[in-house]
Amino acid sequence: MRTSEIAKRYLNYFEQHDHLVVPSASLISPNPTTLFTIAGMVPFIPYLLGEQTPPRSRMASNQKCVRTLDIDEVGKTTRHGTFFQMLGNFSFGDYFKEEAIHYAWQLLTTAQDQGGYGFDPEKLWITTFTDDEEARSIWRNEGIDPEHIQIMGMEDNFWTTGGPGPGGPCSEIYVDRGPEFGKEGGPIADENRYIEIWDLVFENYEVDNVQSKTDLHIVGELEHKNIDTGAGLERLAYLLQGKNNIYEIDEVFPVIEAAQRLSGRMYGDDEAMDVKFRVVADHVRSALMIMSDGVRPSNTGRGYVLRRLLRRTVKAMRELGVQEAVMPTLLPVSKAAMEASYPELNETFHEVSESAYGEEDAFLRTLSAGTEILDVAVNKAKQGNGTVSGADAFKLHDTYGFPIELTLEMAADQGVKVDEAKFRELMAEQKSRARQDALKKRHNVDLSVYDDFKKTLEAPIDFLGYTQMSSRARVIGIMQEGKGAVSAVSAPATVEVILDRTPFYAEAGGQLADQGEILTDDGAVLEVDDVQKPIKDLIVHQCRLTEGTLVVGSEASANIDLARRGAIARSHTATHMVHKALQEELGPQATQRGSEDAPNRLRFDFQWSSAPSKDAINAVEERVNDRLRDNLAVTTTEMKFDDAIALGAMHLFGEKYGDIVRVVSIGEDGWSRELCGGTHVDHVGKIGAVSIMSESSIGSGVRRVDAVVGQGAYEFNAREHALVSQLSDVLGARPDELAARVDALLAKLKESDRRLAQLHEQALLDKFASLFDQARTQQEAVIVATANVGRYGSDDALRKAVQDMRDRLGEAKPTVVALCGESESGKPVIIVAVNNAGRDAGLKAGDLVRTASKVLGGGGGGRPDFAQGGGQDVTKIDEALAQLTAQARA
Repeated sequence: MRTSEIAKRYLNYFEQHDHLVVPSASLISPNPTTLFTIAGMVPFIPYLLGEQTPPRSRMASNQKCVRTLDIDEVGKTTRHGTFFQMLGNFSFGDYFKEEAIHYAWQLLTTAQDQGGYGFDPEKLWITTFTDDEEARSIWRNEGIDPEHIQIMGMEDNFWTTGGPGPGGPCSEIYVDRGPEFGKEGGPIADENRYIEIWDLVFENYEVDNVQSKTDLHIVGELEHKNIDTGAGLERLAYLLQGKNNIYEIDEVFPVIEAAQRLSGRMYGDDEAMDVKFRVVADHVRSALMIMSDGVRPSNTGRGYVLRRLLRRTVKAMRELGVQEAVMPTLLPVSKAAMEASYPELNETFHEVSESAYGEEDAFLRTLSAGTEILDVAVNKAKQGNGTVSGADAFKLHDTYGFPIELTLEMAADQGVKVDEAKFRELMAEQKSRARQDALKKRHNVDLSVYDDFKKTLEAPIDFLGYTQMSSRARVIGIMQEGKGAVSAVSAPATVEVILDRTPFYAEAGGQLADQGEILTDDGAVLEVDDVQKPIKDLIVHQCRLTEGTLVVGSEASANIDLARRGAIARSHTATHMVHKALQEELGPQATQRGSEDAPNRLRFDFQWSSAPSKDAINAVEERVNDRLRDNLAVTTTEMKFDDAIALGAMHLFGEKYGDIVRVVSIGEDGWSRELCGGTHVDHVGKIGAVSIMSESSIGSGVRRVDAVVGQGAYEFNAREHALVSQLSDVLGARPDELAARVDALLAKLKESDRRLAQLHEQALLDKFASLFDQARTQQEAVIVATANVGRYGSDDALRKAVQDMRDRLGEAKPTVVALCGESESGKPVIIVAVNNAGRDAGLKAGDLVRTASKVLGGGGGGRPDFAQGGGQDVTKIDEALAQLTAQARA
């Protein structure tokens, strides 16, 4: 049973029992004290605590979760994984113990062909809280063997939030995996053999003074009792799929298979390498899911956790022998394995994959630069006190970008320690120096130069750009890099120019600076490329002096680029409109976190925890363009800050404002009203059009909208129209028929692929009978059945054919079955099986696969009874099978 089907059955069952099924909340935790959603009940905490009213009294979900506290244990046990899914059903003052226990028992034990999971009731065990005789009575009434009900104390079977609030006893359901996994005696005796799959929490108490799991005060009974349950989807999956751990289920193991192909190693050959395989499979899936919820690699918070997952993946693959980039192979495999459960992964995969691949490329460069230096430091440590010095660790970080966690891990792999305390001390010193430098320097110029110059001003610089596009002005200051203030400079030169008055807008509030020219009366020509305010109220023009000599005191004409100013003004006004439309569509929490207003385009960053739907973004675009057609007036007013806030003017959180602020309003009724010092059009109709190009995540809880404006929007729509026309011509369909036609073509292609796979598999079956007959009549002491099957349908089909052939040939003689063919990627794959008689005779499938794979230009391995390998050269298949045969009969 596929993992997606297990989840589907769970949610369908509870939907049939009047539960509201809700989608998983984001992995990004709404709680500012935690980075990720770490448990299935987290999104329901406000309902459990009575802080909010739930939409229904019965709810169910499959919640995505991430825990990384025990990241170093991943791969070493059957149960540690960073990403996992928690099935849960919840009751808020509705049903209680009897129904919760009945629902769990019924779903677990109902036959699979009747919609249940089909667990054998004789293999289920229950733990209950010491004082919860009521739960034990209900379990007995359900028909469970009383000897399979065990009692545990508060440490194991009592739940609280960790603070004041609801709490109550738990009842946990375990599955007995059998004597090969440990000793008898139930969960109390062995929690490796007896695996917990479902926890039922009965919240019927109010608790306070919670000091620990066992030290708390029960205030009394709750007026409204709650049910909170959690069933680990991955655990259910590996039990129902007949696997031994969570890494071998259908949503995880395909990544291990891909890692096998990349490395030429076989999972199962070596326990130490198996840990690496499992780390890769876990971390790739976790990274995929975290990034799909909007997180990107960074050096802080969630981004750092993600970066560590990606880097540990690369490091594990290098230890498996793969030096080149692996994410372009592994990430799509993980996406394909997960998309049955999360089809929305396809919507963001391009952006997610590009970010992951870029992160890996950067890390590979870091490894290349730093590994040799680390090896030297490790050898020095081995010859000395067994510790890499803090100075060496700091050099690796500062010069080569080696994160300290990587240094710690790689040093530990070689048996040495790292002086982490000294490293932290050196890092703190560096940060202190950087802060001091930042206070003194900007744009490679000592800020004290600007401060000194500003003190000489007889009057503040007059900004005229709200109403004038050109003006007369006087040159009152000239700055040159490396020289500071100068009195004159001749062309050609790059200079910074200060005027007593200027129409040029200095970059601020997301609006890019004006460009243009300054022409002095005595012949100097300056091209203005940028305008900045290195310190408050000092407008500095960054220019290229192309002709003449510029002298302090010269009179000049300052002229801005009108086309650029107009395009930027349209973008800035459009940004305000996008902000307002987002709040109308998503809610007032969609507040600005940054922007850039450039000619004919805008970028707007806003706070939002998850990706808005395409419909929501389309509605934002439609709303903005509706308002453009209304041709709303844009007005500016200066007023006291408190008055502006009272009017409802939006402003940037954390931004510092003066007592008097400038308010930009759109519409006579103040449809949009923001504090803003930028330039704008006087009526929104002058913007023309706004087209949203993309919406994406740029970090924790922050989304970004990119849009084209005015001429940019017209050009974009013209290109889109041309593309649609071209597609219409190619497909012979009207524009309104294109979507349906493309869907039909994709469905046809998918069906063709399916039929082709069936043909390959049928061809494989056709060869099966003749190969079986040939093998059965062999007179040699060892039967060796081999075949070059050519193109085959799937790896699973090839594996099944090999196993079936071995089983049908029986145990009369030592027998080896080896089938080799060409995979969909055009590379050879070989699978070998050996029967019990063959293994008794010393034959090992792994050894035979390695021999054949070497001929094929690759590698492989596996268990003595079954192994798989591959290579690069399909023309060597017959030669590989011949060498395998010779080895088997040697």
